Amino acid sequence: MGFLDSFKVAASGLSAERLRINVISSNIANINTTRTSEGGPYKRKDVVFEAVPLEKKSFDNALDRSMESVEVQVKKIVEDPRPPIMKYDPGHPDADENGYVKYPNINIMEEMVNLINASRSYEANVTTMKATKSMAMKALDILRV
Repeated sequence: MGFLDSFKVAASGLSAERLRINVISSNIANINTTRTSEGGPYKRKDVVFEAVPLEKKSFDNALDRSMESVEVQVKKIVEDPRPPIMKYDPGHPDADENGYVKYPNINIMEEMVNLINASRSYEANVTTMKATKSMAMKALDILRV
């Protein structure tokens, strides 16, 4: 794997984790949204990643593919299939005839753990880019001598 491949892999991870952080933030922001344009409460969303091999040049195809580099891509954003949380609140404008309100199926603790996980993954990709840059600069310094 060359320097540019390392940058591509880390950049794809940064992009994917940034989107994941945005989706998690949206979930947290909508924790009390009981009415959406689609009808009903907000539905929690989650990001699904997939590993995709980096495009290889013709010479690279001739080499051993046992160390094939992959980048991460967002395959899709899915809605959580769990049912909404029912809370008794007869004064709420969205309460049903029995006084229950459907709230989003969002657990704040789960979202915070996912947010910490995504931010740590983002930091790891930043560290990878910094280390790759440092190695490239050292290689250039060696070539100058």
